[in-house]
Amino acid sequence: MNYKKYFLIALAIILLDQASKLLVHNYMYIHQEVNVLGDWFRLHYLLNPGMAFGIRWESEFGKLALTIFRIVAMFGISYYLVKMVQKPAHNGFLICLALILGGAVGNVIDSTFYGVFLNNAPIEAPTKWFHGQVIDMLYFPLFNFYWPEWVPLKGGSYFEFFSPVFNIADSSIFIGVVVILFSQKRFFKEEFPGVENSATKEISMTQAEQPLPDSEETPQDINTPRASGE
Repeated sequence: MNYKKYFLIALAIILLDQASKLLVHNYMYIHQEVNVLGDWFRLHYLLNPGMAFGIRWESEFGKLALTIFRIVAMFGISYYLVKMVQKPAHNGFLICLALILGGAVGNVIDSTFYGVFLNNAPIEAPTKWFHGQVIDMLYFPLFNFYWPEWVPLKGGSYFEFFSPVFNIADSSIFIGVVVILFSQKRFFKEEFPGVENSATKEISMTQAEQPLPDSEETPQDINTPRASGE
């Protein structure tokens, strides 16, 4: 089975993700910000002890559970990818699974090892293993403004879009999931048959149920004798 190319895609994501994180760790300090393209694309060095896009789980057990869940998900996605290649599934769907797998492994490496090798585990962590903080750096504050005073609840407050800081692994997972959600009819044709195919099938069935028309009428016997007197 030609599943190797999909694992190579995942490996490429892992290497790119880890390279970017290690470069940020080695050449930037926490909360340092560097403009890349104007004000709307910046590198902002953050440590995230929680989930993707800066979402946090404020619990010692929660962090350990999250790391274990990521490890289980990593092996689960790998197994599922192999099974889908054997099926075989749509090539686009397999590429999306590879993107999700690469992103999952990228963040698993951070959570499992960074607390030890980069010494970035939170101070209150019971152990550095499995408590590493994920390195985030991609920041896209596309626009910002203050809500008008007359807006209920939000009046006068500051709003920024897009405010989360994330990494390449998060992006890879997000892209893979979104493409699958918006391409279900293409990836799973047997579950979502096309309208045209369904209509054609319905017309064919209707035609099959109709009786065949008479091919010809019974000819009048030309030898039938005429009535007397004619």
